[in-house]
Amino acid sequence: MEHTVKIRDEIAAYLTKHKLSINQFAIASGIHSGTLSRVMKGQQALAMNHLTRVTSGMGLPEDYFYSQYVDECLYDSTPTWRRLRPFLLQCAALSRLDCIERVAQNLLDNLLYAPLLFEVAEELFEQKNWQAAALIYENVGASEKYQHSERLALCQYRLFLINLGDDPQKNLIAATILENYVDKLDEVNQLDALKELANLYSGLQAWDKVSQSVEELLRVATVQYELHGQVHRKHSSNQFYKKPLYTYILYAQLMRSCVYEELGDYKTALDMVPQYMDHSWIREDDEEARRIKAQYIEWGTANTYLYRLMDGQIEVLEEYIEYISTCENEIFMALFKIVQLANQYKWDVDHVIQRFADYIPYRKVYSIFGEHNKFIHEKNYTQFCSELATYYLSRKRYKGDDVIMQSVDLSAKLDSEQQVIRGTISVDFEIAISDIPKLG
Repeated sequence: MEHTVKIRDEIAAYLTKHKLSINQFAIASGIHSGTLSRVMKGQQALAMNHLTRVTSGMGLPEDYFYSQYVDECLYDSTPTWRRLRPFLLQCAALSRLDCIERVAQNLLDNLLYAPLLFEVAEELFEQKNWQAAALIYENVGASEKYQHSERLALCQYRLFLINLGDDPQKNLIAATILENYVDKLDEVNQLDALKELANLYSGLQAWDKVSQSVEELLRVATVQYELHGQVHRKHSSNQFYKKPLYTYILYAQLMRSCVYEELGDYKTALDMVPQYMDHSWIREDDEEARRIKAQYIEWGTANTYLYRLMDGQIEVLEEYIEYISTCENEIFMALFKIVQLANQYKWDVDHVIQRFADYIPYRKVYSIFGEHNKFIHEKNYTQFCSELATYYLSRKRYKGDDVIMQSVDLSAKLDSEQQVIRGTISVDFEIAISDIPKLG
């Protein structure tokens, strides 16, 4: 492809306009005069760092010549990775996704460039430059769609992580796509992918999918823990786990119990609690292991009370309240469950709501593993507001002044299958909890 105006032509025009010699401009831009002279004669390609200095010396925006630079790298000379790699990284820094896409699409005509581009995408992923990384992952994945390779699977996993958002339907589509590639991932990423899928499906309340994910997670993690416990087996030098292997086993056991809880089988959920409270099989005994074990014992103890409560055993309510009061990060969820059960069993839990009233406003919840799943927690908060409203309104123990209407929201969406518009009215109000008068 022939391009009439090259970057060196524009440099020459600039020198003429400003009556500068090559030596003068070389000094001003910080480029060796001999290098600049060879570039101007077409004897040497313009390197990325030289392009940056030239552009700065001419007082132009840093990406001014980027489109032309793509042409010169791809068409006017043999593509060289030494020039293109730093160019791609700089394009990412300046959000020139158009240039990244042109380079990636052209280079991938030769699949030898796929691993090189993938490495750049991984670097951008680590830098949290999501858009640029996603663009390269998409192109590398498209070039290898018939290869069934580990690299293709990792591209799909990275895209899954990048594309996760607040739209449940889009999240479901992303999870469905990822499921086809999980078994092709390396052992490190496979565990994390299964854990991510379990988290996502639990947020969507797709409990059959949660069960499938955690059963596979438990199987893979158990096999890996046993293998890595053998004296003759060592970790590969290029592989590491984000978390200790035993944590994936504990998490899978916890989630198995949670699935039965959500399905209403509280006795089975209770029977499974000891599986993540018994740590006699864990070989590690360092400070991190002790903290993790303590966290699971805390959850197991709380869940033992909770599952008994869910089974209608109100006699454990006061013990549960006293225990949960020492676990600040679990109070909101405990209060949510208590109010929910009060509605189900017609219990009076005013004293519990008043005691923990400060925990009702929305707040982020953390454990030693970081912030709890944002989507799940926000959804629980919305449901809690509804349960709390049901609790007070059904008992009619309030006066008009105790209820403050905050907003009414009408939302509608098209049900494409039924060809109807479904609407939802959401009423947001406050009830003065601190001093609820008991009428009648």
